[in-house]
Amino acid sequence: MVGVLADLLDRDHSILSFNARVLNWAEREDVPLLERLRYLCIVSSNLDEFFEVRAEPHLAAYQAGDTKGLYSVETFDRLSASVHALVERQYNLYNDQLLPAFEKQHIRIISHGERTASQRAWVRQYFNREVKPLLIPVGLDPSHPFPQVANKSLNFIVRLGGKDAFGRSNEIAIVKVPRVLPRMIRMPAKESGSKHLIVSLSSVIRAHLTDLFPGRTVEQFSQFRVTRHSDLAVDEEDVKNLRTALRQGLVHRHYGQAVRLEVSAGCSDFLANMLLEQFELPQQALYRVPGPVNLVRLTQAIDLLDRPDLCFPAYRGSYPQQIAPGQSFFEQLKKGDILIHQPFESFDGVLDFLREAVHDPQVLAIKQTIYRTGADSELMDLLREAVRRGKEVTVVVELKARFDEEANINWAEMLESIGAQVLYGVVGLKTHAKMMLITRREGRVLKRYGHLSTGNYNPRTAKLYTDISHITADTALTSDMEHVFVHLASQSRLPPLKKLWMAPFYLQQKLIAKIDALGDSAAKGVPCRIIAKMNALTDEALVLSLMRAGSLGVQIDLIVRGACTLPAQVPGKTDNIRVRSVIGRFLEHSRVFYFQERDAEDMILSSADWMNRNMVRRVELAWPVTDAVQRQRILEECLLAYLSDRVDAWELGPDGEYTRTKVITRKKVIGAQAALMARYRRDVRAK
Repeated sequence: MVGVLADLLDRDHSILSFNARVLNWAEREDVPLLERLRYLCIVSSNLDEFFEVRAEPHLAAYQAGDTKGLYSVETFDRLSASVHALVERQYNLYNDQLLPAFEKQHIRIISHGERTASQRAWVRQYFNREVKPLLIPVGLDPSHPFPQVANKSLNFIVRLGGKDAFGRSNEIAIVKVPRVLPRMIRMPAKESGSKHLIVSLSSVIRAHLTDLFPGRTVEQFSQFRVTRHSDLAVDEEDVKNLRTALRQGLVHRHYGQAVRLEVSAGCSDFLANMLLEQFELPQQALYRVPGPVNLVRLTQAIDLLDRPDLCFPAYRGSYPQQIAPGQSFFEQLKKGDILIHQPFESFDGVLDFLREAVHDPQVLAIKQTIYRTGADSELMDLLREAVRRGKEVTVVVELKARFDEEANINWAEMLESIGAQVLYGVVGLKTHAKMMLITRREGRVLKRYGHLSTGNYNPRTAKLYTDISHITADTALTSDMEHVFVHLASQSRLPPLKKLWMAPFYLQQKLIAKIDALGDSAAKGVPCRIIAKMNALTDEALVLSLMRAGSLGVQIDLIVRGACTLPAQVPGKTDNIRVRSVIGRFLEHSRVFYFQERDAEDMILSSADWMNRNMVRRVELAWPVTDAVQRQRILEECLLAYLSDRVDAWELGPDGEYTRTKVITRKKVIGAQAALMARYRRDVRAK
């Protein structure tokens, strides 16, 4: 059974279980071949982040010999065993299924031993021209200590025979591979013939290691890659300029404490043990892999292959059905709110809303939060244009958005340099709320229009993540948004909000009160139901409130994509609670909470997952959908469709394990995402 703490499931093992479900997509033969490879790479990328963020306390407890507590020798051993099993499953899939399947499609990642004489000559020319000039092998001796090795970088360790130029027998050398070099290289047609041949950079270097050590013999060698703890820790109370402190911290992130070591499967014990000693890691942190030490880099191979037949059919979200092309957003919003279900409907609707505001001379001010917008964003270009046109632009940039810090710092500096008001939120809290507020002069009054979202202002990920965008002219909502922006800027006391629920002040309390009230009603025999969709459910207070409500008779369905610590369907405890995870072509990202008491319904959208950090250490928002038609639309598309999914869904059992749902009919069925794609395609054709 998955590890249990206070009757709750273990969060870290739940994260690994989620990645096992993602890996299932790489194993499914009904998934296009290049997409299977992509899912394999996604799992590797997720594991990288898992080690960078979650592994350090387990390792520290192991090294300290701790036997009790949340982190201990036992948790480290158990976690290591789970990861090793998942990694073994990855490489078995890669070697035994994917590579043979690519071979049938005349695609090969060709090793040195498989190359013809002509192909070897081409690889040698490539090595001498593109690679060798950038490599500086470092022989280790007292004046040349082990070099700094960056987080997740590709390196070689080499054991040499013979003597160096000074007659010494120092035998170990390190070759650091620059990140500027492509990890996958397409062999030209004249060398590959009718096949698609790809050469890995590691195989190019491996084949020519002896060229780097003239006069020496290469006796042993291995690729290696070290993963380091990379969660930035900045004492915000003790810094004068958070932006400067974070930029300095980014430099050191690449050289944090080592938490994992990956080497080639054939690496000798001598070299492996030397690396473990160098990085101060135990044997459990060593991963011997029969293939590339960084599967993530195989995404470059996907980009090199022009094989759309091996990918998902192209899908472009339809233009939002509630938006009338050619009509002003401001006029449309006077008739009612607009909901956009991304990516089935295009994020272009949000960009067009902002674009109209930027070019409308009656718009005086634009305020927006930025969490993850990407390094190249049309939305940021629009904000820059708004400044140029003389509008008051205020942007709350979250500098501590994990692994997006550098992009956000760059945007902040750019906007500040041209005259925008740039804020960094509240000390000690991440601003995770997604909102945009537009102030427009209409006659003698100033009218506000707002956009709230469950997802980020990132045009690229908006094509890949499921989210709900809510555009509104609701006076109560937009007034609340104004109060929140003022609060973030001035840090003055927040007045009572009419419709918004805000963390860290009372979002958690409001949710618990709502759940408890349904529990009280259910105990009196009133039919009550909760359906909640989110990315993660790990906040203990919310988990326990759901368990209480379920024990009192509330019927609860939870759609949780990733980590979930609530044990579902445990006899006598959580019989009324069902948990399912849907893994599909798009990343499930929308947060939707539905509460029903007899005929009364409440629908809440939110930027927040039900995690402790979202409730107490972040600025988050939740808001109601009050229009009955729109509420029904969200219920059907975001909740009921996923509860009916029999293709891409997994159900959590009382043993803490997930089981993929079974199709109970011989008729062809499709998952929730595929059904929504088909629905919006039909809507486009109908128009």
